[in-house]
Amino acid sequence: MENSSLFKEEVLINVTPQETRIAIVENGMLQELQIERMTNRNLVGNIYMGKVLRILPGMQAAFIDIGIEKAAFLHVDEIVTSFTVDKDKPSKDITDIIHQDQLLLVQVLKAPIGTKGARLTTQISLPAQLLVMMPTNDHIGISQRIDDDSEKERLKKILLKIQKEFSFGFIVRTAAEGSDSVALEADAKYIAQQWQDINDRKPYAKPGELIFEQPDLIKKIVRDKVYQQNVKIRIDSNENYQRIYKYIANLSSDFIENIEYYPGERPLFEFYNIEEEIQKSLKRRVDLKSGGSIIIDQTEAMTTIDVNTGAYVGSRNLEETIFKTNLEAAISLARQLRLRNLGGIIIIDFIDMSQEEHKRQVLRALEKALEKDHVKTSISEVSSLGLVQMTRKRTRESLEHTLCESCPICQGVGYIKTSETLCYEIFREILRASRAYETEKIMVLASQKVVDRLLDEESVNVAELEDFIKKPIHFQVETLYFQEQYDVIPV
Repeated sequence: MENSSLFKEEVLINVTPQETRIAIVENGMLQELQIERMTNRNLVGNIYMGKVLRILPGMQAAFIDIGIEKAAFLHVDEIVTSFTVDKDKPSKDITDIIHQDQLLLVQVLKAPIGTKGARLTTQISLPAQLLVMMPTNDHIGISQRIDDDSEKERLKKILLKIQKEFSFGFIVRTAAEGSDSVALEADAKYIAQQWQDINDRKPYAKPGELIFEQPDLIKKIVRDKVYQQNVKIRIDSNENYQRIYKYIANLSSDFIENIEYYPGERPLFEFYNIEEEIQKSLKRRVDLKSGGSIIIDQTEAMTTIDVNTGAYVGSRNLEETIFKTNLEAAISLARQLRLRNLGGIIIIDFIDMSQEEHKRQVLRALEKALEKDHVKTSISEVSSLGLVQMTRKRTRESLEHTLCESCPICQGVGYIKTSETLCYEIFREILRASRAYETEKIMVLASQKVVDRLLDEESVNVAELEDFIKKPIHFQVETLYFQEQYDVIPV
């Protein structure tokens, strides 16, 4: 096995019949984890024949049936149309564009997340290795990650020539940097054939039918990495190794040496310490090397991140301590956002800094750390309270929502009532039951911890309650009851 230090980035692919897990490791550190399960394939990029279920004029949107459990959401801004806007109207109105039960060719922009359905667009885009084709417009775009202006101009000239043949819009991907016209034209022809196949199926498609499915996760990752330098791909499934080997051979024979089958006895993710990193990424607290920490709380509305100094003390003064902790936290939390796939609104509570230059440097450190993130982010300035507001585009479930579910005991709130609180709730319920029912005795079913407290610390209160209601109270431990669960039964 080659020395890992020779490669700036490693892609580790773990395959089982149930799921595929892909770890992106950069400079020896896990940066990203993608999971695809056979029971829940990622829908982003899939194209369906959608049927308009209901139009919401107030929201300028519609619910669309694409053949999955939850109706998908289509906003008016995502509808391609030749509709001419009336001068008296400030913008197009969805009721003038689509109607109930209409069939539309739609593509999934965002997968269903939580209680929200998928987000759709009619602005179709079809990605390949070097290009993204947009058959519904004629826009030419160049990846922002290509910095060289002369290279941008060269690629644009090639694309303008290609566009004359296909009459479609194109975006040049980062991987196309340095590619010649032959490679770019071959890519364009490949995507154009896909679009032709979609159009051939379109007239016969039924409502909710899947017309075009994106490649599986392995192919998608390999497609994006195959033209990058210093990338090593290791895969622990011989069958998938052979499949990807042939796939790469058709794309770039130079990259074949960088793909490797891992036959080791120890599981691939265990050998590279990925399993331990996954477990760490599910915890609220992330410890920093300096002794400080960041606390990450994910809610449906937003994600909040709190930075703490912990045991770290600077060599000079408190301001230096705070500044260095915030700098380290900025780099660490950028990695955590990517690793945990946190999206939507994110509020970062850095430790208050008095010097404006320190605030600027921390913000710059965060921006620089986020440059490696392929997901679009937007950052605000540091507020007077030391808060940084940012957004990160959300296209799929976070790692926590993929791997975990709400705790059945605390119902996701993160805490449970104390046994003392529950005892007093039971006393109130006993009083209510004794007044509401003619009964000889009261039976209380509860967890071991609650019953123990009732019979010990609360025994005097129980005796006084029995005397008050003039009925005996019996207790029974239910081993399957969690702490907050109890029943008060008139017998």
